[in-house]
Amino acid sequence: MTAEQQIQGRDSGTVWPGEWVEQRLDVRLPEPSVRELLGLALRQNPRRAHLLVSQVLGKHVPQLPEVVYGAGHRLGEAVRELLGPQAAPVVLGYAETATGLGHCVADGLGGGPGTAARYLHSTRRPVAGIEAVEFEEEHSHATSHLLLPADPDFLGGDGPMVLVDDELSTGRTVLNTVAALHGRYPRGHYVVAALVDTRSPEDREVFAKTAAELGVRIDVVATATGAVRLPEGVLERGAALVAAEETRQGCKVPSAGPLAPLTRVELGWPAGLPDGGRHGFSAADRARLEQALPAMAERLAEQLPGGQPDGVQSQGGTAPRRVLVLGHEELMYAPLRLAGALAERLGDGSEVRFSTTTRSPALTVDHPGYALRTRLAFPSHDAPADGEGRRYAYNVAPGSDPSRRFDAIVLVVDDHGDRAPLHTPGRGLLDRLRGVTDRVLLAVVPAHRPGRERPAAGAPAASGTLPEPLYGPAFSSYRAEEVSWLLKDLSEVTLEAPTEEREEAIQQGGAHYAESLPVEYQPTAAYQELFQQALRESAGRMAEAVAVVTETVLAERGRGVVLASLARAGTPVGVLMRRWAQYAHGIDLPHYAVSIVRGRGIDTVALRYLADRHNAADVVFVDGWTGKGAITRELAEALAGTGFNPEMAVLADPGHCVRTFGTREDFLIPSACLNSTVSGLVSRTVLRSDLIGPDDFHGAKFYRELADGDVSEQFLDAITAHFPRVSPDVSASAAADSPEREPDWSGWAAVERISEEYGINSVNLVKPGVGETTRVLLRRVPWKVLVRRGAEAELRHVRLLAEQRGVPVEVVDDLPYSCVGLIHPQYTRGATGDGGTAV
Repeated sequence: MTAEQQIQGRDSGTVWPGEWVEQRLDVRLPEPSVRELLGLALRQNPRRAHLLVSQVLGKHVPQLPEVVYGAGHRLGEAVRELLGPQAAPVVLGYAETATGLGHCVADGLGGGPGTAARYLHSTRRPVAGIEAVEFEEEHSHATSHLLLPADPDFLGGDGPMVLVDDELSTGRTVLNTVAALHGRYPRGHYVVAALVDTRSPEDREVFAKTAAELGVRIDVVATATGAVRLPEGVLERGAALVAAEETRQGCKVPSAGPLAPLTRVELGWPAGLPDGGRHGFSAADRARLEQALPAMAERLAEQLPGGQPDGVQSQGGTAPRRVLVLGHEELMYAPLRLAGALAERLGDGSEVRFSTTTRSPALTVDHPGYALRTRLAFPSHDAPADGEGRRYAYNVAPGSDPSRRFDAIVLVVDDHGDRAPLHTPGRGLLDRLRGVTDRVLLAVVPAHRPGRERPAAGAPAASGTLPEPLYGPAFSSYRAEEVSWLLKDLSEVTLEAPTEEREEAIQQGGAHYAESLPVEYQPTAAYQELFQQALRESAGRMAEAVAVVTETVLAERGRGVVLASLARAGTPVGVLMRRWAQYAHGIDLPHYAVSIVRGRGIDTVALRYLADRHNAADVVFVDGWTGKGAITRELAEALAGTGFNPEMAVLADPGHCVRTFGTREDFLIPSACLNSTVSGLVSRTVLRSDLIGPDDFHGAKFYRELADGDVSEQFLDAITAHFPRVSPDVSASAAADSPEREPDWSGWAAVERISEEYGINSVNLVKPGVGETTRVLLRRVPWKVLVRRGAEAELRHVRLLAEQRGVPVEVVDDLPYSCVGLIHPQYTRGATGDGGTAV
């Protein structure tokens, strides 16, 4: 099959996808070579009536990746033939339409396998700290272009510059670019490379005149050349035709049928590899991408029905017949190359096509003689380029022709685009895609941030760089996909000290509690049985609370949220929230574990990591429960002015400190009981200057030696098993904006009262709630335990621990918590003399 036959393949049949406009508006593309490459549609744009729709660009028309890549690569070869093999050009592509095309031209210019010319494309996404070169595109829907090379010398030198666009219509954009660049980076030779050159004789004269005025040579290389013939009054006639067709079609509301399952796929994108040419892309970058493509395609294939390796059949059945890899606006090249690699991986039994979303509004007509047959409209989800407006995906929905339907769609976005609007129920792009196919995969590529390159895996972190997360099973007993630990592994460092020794050092001001670790408590057989009984009794209540807090987060923050649990008590809750989102909505939420230390704040290197890969406003910090609210206050203070939302989500809020919670009941959360053996075998976090450098995450230990007693997965699975029995009304109730959700900090007031009544005079030594009381009995030097009258039945484990350690239990009235643990104040009195505390 020839390229031309492939171009005219399934999507257009034997009808030229421009006949509809040609017959009604009398817009003509007389040259056969131009008609082979283009179709016609009508714009919703007052500057131009018609839209030339490329059949080989992969923007509006899903096309075979080898056709898209081949068209650009051959264009690059033609430019190399013009320039000669010794030339070292800089290639510049235009956003958004030609970003991928420019990449392919740069590849074709390279002259051989594994080579490419230097490449940069314009962007509409500004980046602070990089000086921009700006120019305008008059006829475009979005006119302003920015050039943002990470290397300030990227555009310099005296070699030729190759300007790549899909369509050279008047040439004004190219001349604007040359004018903007030539005064700052003068050179003698410019080459314009385009798939089609439709300039008029008058436009060509302007080109020649501009070249003469600047004293430069401007050549044009095009795959096809021919003028577009426009009738008199085309703008007015086109607008009238659009209005008439929209009236005829009426307001089409898609039926709300069942949504296809959604799976987030971790591609394993190479660390430090740019996602494209927004800030520059080199031959070395291309070589790294080539090397990584097969493994990334394998990860995608394994998530498709029938895509398991070695012929293993997945539960989804046979391999999909038609797969679309859909890119995101300027992100074209990486999805294109992934589509090509996926096509090779799936083989002849499947047809893989490629296209991307766009900013351009245009009329759609479900007719084989019209280039844009269907359109999915959705809110913009790109940041920070544009948080407003609508975006479009053309020819993705099948329309009236079922043979055009895709069995699976792989959406590839960068992490700037993985924001809440992408996940908006019913309206976001993901749900729009899930309504027109059988399965959707979401693959997120880390957007390249100049000056914030990441080291290769395992490499030491140089000053200013960011370390890589830790994953199970190498660190923790949790599965790698359940949580990314933003921690430094201190497993080989001796950090434990006897509890009484630690308590004295902490209270006398000689040490901070995060500078050492308590000896890991080994529960007795009786206490292990008590844990199992408590888990059996509370798993259902826990599942309900997990559902409530997750639904609240999704309703208020959108489905593009990123979970950042506070290690370690928050980590099991974050895993459970992630599991609920997958179970109830088919979405895989990114989940990280980060350290926060009372009195010293949150891990700022972890914040840098999160901000480097996600929109800070999408990050939701998660904890297990609130006591008096000290960590809630610590988090709010630490995040002030960072762009992160300080509003924390917790499973249980007995202290009434937050507005996003699963329950405010003070009951036993089993993960509060067993320390590391119910938290992935990970210690509490450590912050000590001799161990944690300025570019390190906070530290923690992985207690591999405790694996025989690990019940972390059992705890998670027991609660997850109750998900099907959670009330269907949870989602609606969670989204309700009730006054009862507002925090009143009644827990803090109670703690202050208890501190005064018992002569402690330090709220830090009063640990309210079942979870905090349990931790006092396990890790600190407890003095007394206060139990609310009537709550004794649910506190058997507290009584058991207190009995084991010889701690008296007092039953009291008017306690807002089920119980409160009091830390022994003797060290405080000895240290300060005035009843105060140095903690």
